[in-house]
Amino acid sequence: MEAAGKEEISVEDEAVDKNIFKDCSKIAFYRRQKQQLSTKSTYQALLDSATKGKDSTKFQILNEATKVPLLAEVYGIEGNIFRLKINEETPLKPRYEVPDVVTSKPRTVRLISSSGDAGSLVLADGKGDLKCHITANPFKVDLVSEEEVVMSINSLGHLYFEHLQVPLKKRRRMDEHGENFNKEIENTKRTHQLKDKITEMRNTLEGISRLDDAEEEISNLEDRATKENKEDTSVDASQENQEDLGLWEEKFGKFVDVKVNGPASIGLDFSLHGFEHLYGIPQHAESHQLKNTGDGDAYRLYNLDVYGYKIHDKMGIYGSVPYLLAHKPGRTLGIFWLNASETLVEINTEPAVKYTLTQMGPVAAKQKVRSRTDVHWMSESGIIDVFLLTGPTPSDVFKQYSYLTGTQAMPPLFSLGYHQCRWNYEDEQDVKAVDAGFDEHDIPYDVMWLDIEHTEGKRYFTWDKKRFPNPKRMQELLRNKKRKLVVISDPHIKIDPDYSVYAEAKEQGFFVRNHEGGDFEGVCWPGLSSYLDFTNPKVREWYSSLFTFSAYQGSTDILYIWNDMNEPSVFRGPELTMQKNAIHHGNWEHRELHNIYGFYQQMATAEGLIQRSKGKERPFVLTRSFFAGSQKYGAVWTGDNTAEWSYLKISIPMLLTLSITGIPFCGADVGGFIGNPEAELLVRWYQAGAYQPFFRGHATMNTKRREPWLFGEEHTRLIREAIRQRYTLLPYWYSLFYRAHMAAEPVMRPLWIEFPEELNTFGVEDEYMLGSALLVHPVTEPKATTVSVFLPGSNEVWYDSKTGTYWEGACTVKIPVTLDTIPVFQRGGSIVPIKTTIGKSTGYMTDSPYGLRVALSTKGSAVGELYLDDGHSFQYLHQKQFLHRKFSFLSGVLTNSCADKRGHHPSKCVVERVFVLGLKKQPSSVTTHSSDGKEEPVVFTYCTTMSTLSLEKLSLNIGADWEVHIK
Repeated sequence: MEAAGKEEISVEDEAVDKNIFKDCSKIAFYRRQKQQLSTKSTYQALLDSATKGKDSTKFQILNEATKVPLLAEVYGIEGNIFRLKINEETPLKPRYEVPDVVTSKPRTVRLISSSGDAGSLVLADGKGDLKCHITANPFKVDLVSEEEVVMSINSLGHLYFEHLQVPLKKRRRMDEHGENFNKEIENTKRTHQLKDKITEMRNTLEGISRLDDAEEEISNLEDRATKENKEDTSVDASQENQEDLGLWEEKFGKFVDVKVNGPASIGLDFSLHGFEHLYGIPQHAESHQLKNTGDGDAYRLYNLDVYGYKIHDKMGIYGSVPYLLAHKPGRTLGIFWLNASETLVEINTEPAVKYTLTQMGPVAAKQKVRSRTDVHWMSESGIIDVFLLTGPTPSDVFKQYSYLTGTQAMPPLFSLGYHQCRWNYEDEQDVKAVDAGFDEHDIPYDVMWLDIEHTEGKRYFTWDKKRFPNPKRMQELLRNKKRKLVVISDPHIKIDPDYSVYAEAKEQGFFVRNHEGGDFEGVCWPGLSSYLDFTNPKVREWYSSLFTFSAYQGSTDILYIWNDMNEPSVFRGPELTMQKNAIHHGNWEHRELHNIYGFYQQMATAEGLIQRSKGKERPFVLTRSFFAGSQKYGAVWTGDNTAEWSYLKISIPMLLTLSITGIPFCGADVGGFIGNPEAELLVRWYQAGAYQPFFRGHATMNTKRREPWLFGEEHTRLIREAIRQRYTLLPYWYSLFYRAHMAAEPVMRPLWIEFPEELNTFGVEDEYMLGSALLVHPVTEPKATTVSVFLPGSNEVWYDSKTGTYWEGACTVKIPVTLDTIPVFQRGGSIVPIKTTIGKSTGYMTDSPYGLRVALSTKGSAVGELYLDDGHSFQYLHQKQFLHRKFSFLSGVLTNSCADKRGHHPSKCVVERVFVLGLKKQPSSVTTHSSDGKEEPVVFTYCTTMSTLSLEKLSLNIGADWEVHIK
């Protein structure tokens, strides 16, 4: 790695030409596996070798060409999950198996085995409605549910497993000392035998009637001798082919990736029967529904720092979750491919053919052919370790995945407010002025952010003494307004013996090493840097300790953390990241675990913030790089997007994909990180961001300042209104995150999750549900005057959240829009809790009153819930200090009752307003009824034209049981 010296590192080091990133044709293991497909190497399961252990059934799989066995293990896991592991039976050394992602050892269920037809084995769960049908020759696994094959494994014969090999240098030495000698003996023997045969035949020519036949046989033998000699030199001849296939060395640009144990890639195919709609495998700037891939166009999972990434592209960007879902009416499935190395996924859908002619005896019969989607996973190294999530419903699959990888951490309430960021707020005075600007313009916000320039020369855990001479005083200013501060902490550590973080890590051997054994050195924002090895538990423990108040001078308990550049980003490295043969804890190469590096940094950061509070306070950590399970540690965002309408539009499917793959706390930089948004785009982005889980405005350096009040009074008003709508809905947001935390329900949902039987929802990605109650259709086109909104559900009714206008479902409606319109619709049958007054930040709203928006279904009923706790501590978990209330409206009675009797949390808050949509008849009276039998009349307003009822000036305690009777 070339030294950075004293040269200035700038954004240009990150904003590189996209040609420095690989496409599939440049990835050697992809080329090898695709080449192999043409030769059709088959595997056979040796089912006679099957043994049944406490947790799994094991059997050998044999490659018919090489005769080298693999070991397969099939597990049944609680909650309708199957696990298949395939590894070398006797590897040269252990192969990497991803640790720390699966939350604890999953509880297995005993699979009952029975032999099927000849050459097959059937493994069934205890209930018998799920079966694994294993066929021996060729090896195939069918997943059968209620006698229907829903998934087949290796039915296309794409199982691929490269065995670890003795290092080339070692092998060459062995050749020199032994193998060449043996070969020479064999060659000599063979050549002499052939010569003897030729001589013998020449000597008997006189006795042969047809001389030309004999001459031809001699000629053939001579050719064979020549050919065999040529084959002995084939190792040298195929050197060029070896290089092309990247077996021992893989070249890309000026970089050479040396593979000590040779190629080690794996692959396997899955056929999903009856499925045409697949989702997941983030992160890509692509549509929500996965597309078919052509040759050289696979979805790539490889965490990379791609500044201003291309949209509608399958290249890997900041994070990877190797997990996809397949959905059709009546069934949802999941495939979780637990592998942290570079991974490629090919998808091919064969649509249903209504009828195909099949010859059955003398009569041609018509036979219906189901659709099928084939998924081909390929990874550079590791083992095959795949979890099959059998559903059958979307929520079942979400629970199954969260059982394996954990649910979303319960966020502190402040983190659901609005965040203000840029690279960079200049100094303490700048922070003070921006903070004051929000108050002057009556715009609520919760968190101020500081990027890398707040540090002393990009040394994390320090402060620039000129710009931020008194960071504690700055934090007190924010604390007085019940606000927080987030600062950045990246994984690269400036090489500087006088920098205590570097010196301590260096002394303890806490950095990733290069393949020669020294510390890996790469260029990033500070210049020449070393990279902490977060895969080492001791490094994580040490890093966590850096967040204590005594270690992190100038920090206070309102300071939280942002992990950036943790793919890891290495300027001037191959694809702007770390060399694959760098060495981590346990002597594992970086190639084995690249995609999990950022996951480990966020884990250590979150743990550090928890330890800082002695286990009492919830952390908040935003990470750019992520993996399956990152939801346990905080939030993620979509990285360095651009201030263009197309990036606003693509943010919706990107966030939907993250949401359904276990990471609900996600967002996109409002306004676009790169470039200068026009006022209309900025307004529309605030309107969209207010209805997305993580809500932060951010901009890169050298862009124009874009605080919400800098675009004229009218645009300030519109942005203020969007942010205030966010704060109004905070009780609903917080309740949704509680559901995500406890039951793995996504917060932001594609329509197909709420309407799983309706085919016309399966491809929708320009609108989405927030929970089950609100449908949001952000405006993503410039100068729009109308938007076409699809309102699903033939038995549904939908109400415009702003006007109260209602429509029946299962139709597309053209909604007129102006710049102040945010198309949001409340679903009939839902009750949404809101706050009726807005404070400067969430901290000011603790005791402010609630309102209930009741939207009646076609049957005149509605339900909803509210979750409430102190908003910041773990007492909801350890001391059950929370309130969980259930609201219902039925037969003219609105009821507030307890949804979880385990919880207790005193609250002064009252419900002061109730607004009912869809009440067809004007009431004659409205009364409240408390649990002690007290009855009081209520003044009400009824609108006949809109069928709405408004109740004001109520004082009903949120934590008490009560009823409102409407007669």
